Amino acid sequence: MGKYQRLRSGTSRRASVQRRIALLALLFVVTGAFATSDSVNGLIEKANTQFGIHVPAIDMPFALGLDLQGGTRLEYQADLAKIPVADHGTAMEGVRDVIERRVNAIGVSEPLVQTTQSGNDWRLTVELAGVQNINDAIRMIGETPILEFKEENTVPPRELTEEEQKQLVEANQKKQDDAEAILVSALEDPSKFEGIDYGFVREKPAFQQIFDEIKNQEAGTMHPKVIDTGDALVIVRVDEVKDAGTEIKARHILISFAGTAQTQATRTRDEARALVDELKAKATSENFETLAKENSDEDGAETSGGDLGYFGTGIMVESFENAVFPLPVGQISDVIETQFGFHIILKEDERPLHDVKVTGKIIPKTIETDIVPAPEPYMNTELTGKNLKSSQLEFDQYTGQSQVQLQFDDEGSKLFADITRRNVGKKVAIYLDGEPISVPTVNQEISGGQAVISGTFSVQEAKLLAQRLNAGALPVPIELIYQQSVGPTLGATSVQSSLVAALWGLLLVAIFMILMYRLPGFLAVLTLALYVATSLTIYKLIPVTLTLSGIAGFILSIGIAVDANVLVFERLKEERKSGKELRPALEDAFIRAWTSIRDGNVTTLISCAVLYGFTSSVIQGFAITLAIGILLSMFSAVIATRAILRWVAGWKWVRENTWLFP
Repeated sequence: MGKYQRLRSGTSRRASVQRRIALLALLFVVTGAFATSDSVNGLIEKANTQFGIHVPAIDMPFALGLDLQGGTRLEYQADLAKIPVADHGTAMEGVRDVIERRVNAIGVSEPLVQTTQSGNDWRLTVELAGVQNINDAIRMIGETPILEFKEENTVPPRELTEEEQKQLVEANQKKQDDAEAILVSALEDPSKFEGIDYGFVREKPAFQQIFDEIKNQEAGTMHPKVIDTGDALVIVRVDEVKDAGTEIKARHILISFAGTAQTQATRTRDEARALVDELKAKATSENFETLAKENSDEDGAETSGGDLGYFGTGIMVESFENAVFPLPVGQISDVIETQFGFHIILKEDERPLHDVKVTGKIIPKTIETDIVPAPEPYMNTELTGKNLKSSQLEFDQYTGQSQVQLQFDDEGSKLFADITRRNVGKKVAIYLDGEPISVPTVNQEISGGQAVISGTFSVQEAKLLAQRLNAGALPVPIELIYQQSVGPTLGATSVQSSLVAALWGLLLVAIFMILMYRLPGFLAVLTLALYVATSLTIYKLIPVTLTLSGIAGFILSIGIAVDANVLVFERLKEERKSGKELRPALEDAFIRAWTSIRDGNVTTLISCAVLYGFTSSVIQGFAITLAIGILLSMFSAVIATRAILRWVAGWKWVRENTWLFP
């Protein structure tokens, strides 16, 4: 019995090890695919073409920093002489926020805007990857933020002059003539008509008028007239006609009761049921419209007679459609119940429904706003950011809600009082850099030069708004003290050199490990491949913006990745020298080396945290990649290498050839 238990225990351990090996192999395949997505996408494209399948490509590129992608780096020094020392941090946060919004507005990928302080010296660093024109970057960053207060524009749009009206008519007549000429040519040979493929249009609201005119047309034919939709002229060819089911024409009588949707009925459910049963008993196709006008609770039934017009499936509630669609034409349904009440339905007609696939040319018509643009919703006032002394976060004393308090200078106080007096009950918009950041409603005239912007602000939102207002009203002068432009060629060369260095580092580490530790060293190299694939995948997933220093951290981490293996293998030597068999020696080596591995890597992680928290972005990239490498190195050594060694140690020929282990 004891022998059987040991056999079962050994079989269970081998199965557990095999499962771990399978999971590691799966992890390697997945991370390898993500890490080398460009190559894998080429294989996916070939497979899709050859086998007629559609496997999506892996769209996950590396995020490259300024020194690899190329771009512009600017460094500014801030002049904070006129701002109290206690407000320096807040002022710089406001300036950084304004510049970040400027950068994001032009769609720069992975921009970096950060402030640094050394005593009373504040600097602002801006890195714009992909922006090669340094003059454009300087102009974009250096402009002064503009704060404006605007009131609702009450000036009505002016009417067109006779000359402009004539111009409008002539422009549309020319477009009509052009559309007619296109149609005449297309009618001669519809196959040569060139337009945009709009697909099937029955369910597209924008094409409803067009569909109504062409729904009975045959495939391959041009619609014989130019369709005027009011704001455009449309020439259409029907390319394909398909069956879209059936649509029916019906009437109904609705009897609601208290509690049903969209009703003010007071009758009980039982009373409603009795009434609808009475109506059902005497309803015929001839008197149905009259009964609906006299009894139905539907809005407008007294004039429409419960007419629902034509409709297809998916328009009415499910129980309604299930009752009416199977009915023969001219018959009345049983009583059905929906959330609106009880219904009886008369099916009046049924006809097939088609959908059409069209190619069309849409010619927009000239409209009045093309000649006389529509007025802006808000117009400027004389009050601007130069009149704002300060803004700050505060809380409503009754509700505790976050709000922003404004303080104007003397001139601004008078202007603001005038603006609020003439706009009571209206909106006054606050614009920063041409974009509205708040549009409060004026409740009363505000004098004294103070105002409050209230709303559904969180504390962070109100604080951010105050920073933006201060940045717009009191822009911190910034002076460009350093500029650097990195070309994409230099970045590509740096990437190439870094890859070569990484490959050489990997090769030399592999040779060293195999020469020193033989089979365990070879297995450690295999797990190193898993380590590299997993690291690169994590860089893409986070994503980590790769810079030259970051790649340096990655290359360094390759050497550190085998450091834990070295500790284990050296301990394995000692265990073997003491006379232990291979398997027990392996287990003891990993157990006794763990504390050294843990303590050594934790101290390195602490160094990475210090580098990331107290240095610039250049060193931060190094710290991030090195920290990721440290964590993964412990995984590859303690989990991956251990599992593979356990698996290999179960092979008979490995146990018999002891020279494979140092």
